[in-house]
Amino acid sequence: MADIQWNKAFALDQTAGDEELLEELLTLFRTSSVDDYLQLQQAVANGDAEAVVRAAHSLKGSSASLGLEGIRWLAADMEADGRKNSVAVARENLAAMGELLEQLNNL
Repeated sequence: MADIQWNKAFALDQTAGDEELLEELLTLFRTSSVDDYLQLQQAVANGDAEAVVRAAHSLKGSSASLGLEGIRWLAADMEADGRKNSVAVARENLAAMGELLEQLNNL
């Protein structure tokens, strides 16, 4: 099972220690990540490397700002592979990304 590897201290630094703001940002990410993941699934199904890049880039950026390292690293790998006109890494790791995104509900 993939591990979300949340760096909560980093995330709190980003919100100047405001836990309420952090929870709001996590809620926004939970919502936006559903759309990104659906786009990623569709891109893999269609063999669309450009769409993989867009969805993975979105996941990477949002997760990085919240210290969600497991998501960031996996999304970065998917994005890099997509930039090589490949969907192989995204296809191989789609279920793992789904697991990571599911773990958001436990934060």
